[in-house]
This record gives sequence, C-alpha cells and structure tokens, in this order.
Amino acid sequence: MAEATARLHALVASAPTAQLAEAFAGAGHELALVGGPVRDAFLDRPVTDLDFASSATPDEIHALVAPLADATWDVGREFGTIAARIGGADVEITTYRADTYDGVSRKPTVAFGDSLEDDLERRDFTVNAMALMLTPRRDGSEATVPQLIDVGGGLEHLLQGVLDTPMAPERSFDDDPLRMMRAARFAAQLGFEVAPRALEAMAALAERIRDISAERVRDELSKLLLTSTPVPGLRLLTDAGILDIVLPEVPALRLEADEHAHHKDVFEHSLTVLQQGIDLEASRNPDAAPDLVSRLAGLLHDIGKPATRRIEGRVVTFHQHDLVGARMAKQRLKALRFDNDTVKAVARLVELHLRFYGYGEQAWTDSAVRRYVRDAGPLLERLHILTRSDVTTRNRRKAERLDFAYDDLEHRIAELREQEEMDAVRPDLDGEQIMAILGIRPGREVGEAYRMLLEQRLEHGPLGAERAEQVLRDWWASRSS
Repeated sequence: MAEATARLHALVASAPTAQLAEAFAGAGHELALVGGPVRDAFLDRPVTDLDFASSATPDEIHALVAPLADATWDVGREFGTIAARIGGADVEITTYRADTYDGVSRKPTVAFGDSLEDDLERRDFTVNAMALMLTPRRDGSEATVPQLIDVGGGLEHLLQGVLDTPMAPERSFDDDPLRMMRAARFAAQLGFEVAPRALEAMAALAERIRDISAERVRDELSKLLLTSTPVPGLRLLTDAGILDIVLPEVPALRLEADEHAHHKDVFEHSLTVLQQGIDLEASRNPDAAPDLVSRLAGLLHDIGKPATRRIEGRVVTFHQHDLVGARMAKQRLKALRFDNDTVKAVARLVELHLRFYGYGEQAWTDSAVRRYVRDAGPLLERLHILTRSDVTTRNRRKAERLDFAYDDLEHRIAELREQEEMDAVRPDLDGEQIMAILGIRPGREVGEAYRMLLEQRLEHGPLGAERAEQVLRDWWASRSS
C-alpha cells in the first residue's frame, strides 16, 4: 500500500495534474482524478491517459484548460467532456454526470450533476469508481487534498481482485447492458473474479445485449480480444449466455460427444488456439501491437465444424469446414460491422488454415511452396501464427513432428524468397510486353496469357525474358491452331 500511495502522489505531482488542480481551485471549482488512472496506480499498471471529473461546466472547463494546453478538442462537449494535450499528456475533463436511461433505447439522457459521489455511483464498476479529489470541496469542508473518494468499496474490491458494481448490478446492467461485456473484458484484463451477484445479473439480463448497437458490441468484443488473456472473459460471456447472442458461432462449438465416435472439444480447442496465437504474436513480433485479425481468425477458424460434422464409423469428420467456416466468419463479422479489410482477412485465414496439413507426410515441390505464399499474400505471417497455434494435440511426438515440419516450410519459404523475391511473384513479362510480342490489343487474351505465364513462374521459378517470350509464343501458336 505504501508503494501505491507513492505512485498516487507522483501522479498528483505530475505537471498536467498539478497545473489543472491549481487552475480549477483558483476558479472555485472541484477537480478530481477519476477511474482508470487511480485504479492503475494502485495496481502498478502504466497510466497513459488522465481522466478528470469537475463541478465546472464544459464552457468553464474549456476556459480554464485552453491557456494551459498545447491543443484542445471538443470530443464531446454535449456530453460534458473537453479533451486536451498538456505537457505531452492527453487529458479528458468531464463535468459531473447524473445521466438517466429511458429503458427503451438504452441511450442515456445526458444530465449534469453537482456531486462527485453521485457521478462515481453511476459508473460501471467499483474499481473504476474511485477518485482523488485534488481541490478543496465547494461545501467548505476541511478535507485534506488530495483525498481518496471511494463510494462503493472499490479499494477493498481492488485488493480482493473482485469486480462488482457500485449500485445493484441489475440496475447498472439495465441502465447500460454493454457493461456486462465490459465486466468480461475487465475480468480478463485485470485477472479479477466477477462478484456472484453480478454474475447472476449478467445471466438474467443477457438478452438485453440485443438492445446495444452492433458497433458498440463490436468495439467491446475487440477490446476483450486485444487483451493479453481474453479466454477468461470469453468463458464468462459464454456461461452468462451473452456470447450466444453476439457471437453464437463460438458457443456452438461445444459439440455433443458421441458414445461411439470421439473428437476433441472444439470449443476448448478454439480457446487454446486463440491463446497460443497471442503467445506466438508476442514471441515472433515482440514490438508489434496486438493483432485483432489474427485473434479473430484463431477464435473463428473452426466455426464451420458444427455444420459439417459427420460420423463415419468411429470417426467424426468435418469435411470442408474451412470453406464453410470462411463464409460463416464473413457473415458474422459483417453483421458486427467490422470493416471490409478485417472481414476479408479473417475469412481468408479461416479458409487457408488447413493448407499446411500434409506437408510433413510428403515433400512439397517448390511450386507448391510458391502457391502457399501466393495464396496467403500479405497474410502469410498471420497464417504462420494461425497454423502453428492450431496444434493443440497432447501427443508430444505428433506436436514436435508438426512443429518441425512447419519450421522446415518456413525455412524453404525464406530460401525461395531470397532466391526469387517471392513477395512480389509476377510473370516474367507484363501486360504491355505480352501485347507487344503477340501484336494484340487489351482484352481477354492478355489476361489469359498473363495467368499462363504466372503459372509457369510458380511451377518453374523465374524463366527470364527470352525463355518467357518463347513460352508465350508457343502457347499462342497452340491456342491458334
């Protein structure tokens, strides 16, 4: 606790916080550091953005902040928020809120309040509802500043590793059902347990998530997947019945076991693949940002299995689940309003995730390796991660054999890339050269010739301009005869 207190004092003494506290106190307004920064200081997590709450109105906030700031943004003046950059730090200052919800659209009716305690009580979780009051109180009370304000037992819950709501969870989740998904995200992010009463409310109110826009659901799901350990949060959403609504293809992977035929638990397998992929991201690309496309692909790569499940004797098969899964992934991600690039990339990875299997049983030709690279295109590194993380067998010898085989494939790709610059595999002749050699105008024949030369390039490697011209003339003559 002494270390946490020292971190909080350092935060309070930092240039932007101290400057703002002095300005607001001088104007007779309250200012408090709230939410995430206070929580993260206690948890010894990095504090990046600074969030404040104030008794001042948005116009008063802007007037006080503008002289101190390098820049200001009206990110949500109608919601009471003014954002600024002060001394290299991003800050947001929001007027005390006392919102109400209409019970139908789940959208809040924005109302400004006059009490920090009331503002904190309406927040999502007690660990996010702590504040450091940085200025004297307007009521003239003789409290020392900074003063910790904790209306719901957030500090105790923080020490216990418990996630609970300041008000009754039924009321909190009814006000904003997206808080149920945020509970899963914070539980995963912080390694906390959700309080039993909150779990019960999530299960009881799961259907309310249908009232939330697809865009808000998408954003919260993405935030969960971008944590370093999203699996506990996904389990929580599954157990509460929420994932059945927002991403039903994943809970559907809990296939019933057959008494005669056996297969691995596809739901558990998919969660393992997701986490193994995250670990591979970190080890292969330690400086890169978390990759949402890779994580969505890991979670969704087998969603075609329930639709393609067949029992053949004592074996369960899932023929073409890669193709079916790709179509399902595209459909679901579009429904969640993911951008087109993400939708296409995830669907393509799902479609390609089985391509590697069989490599270790028979040697691939160089042309097969080239096609693997060509088909993956810019997704090749993500395909490497997905394919490697898809190995979840408990058979150590089998796992080692697959790992060795993929090491070999990556080695061959690297060798061929060095020899042939595979990142930009193209025919030895371009369209202009094809038309000049054959004496033809733009049209279907140019495309056919280009594709023929590309196949020759993939099959045999670089031909050189002279050899490629002869191949082109021979093809054209055979086509004309």
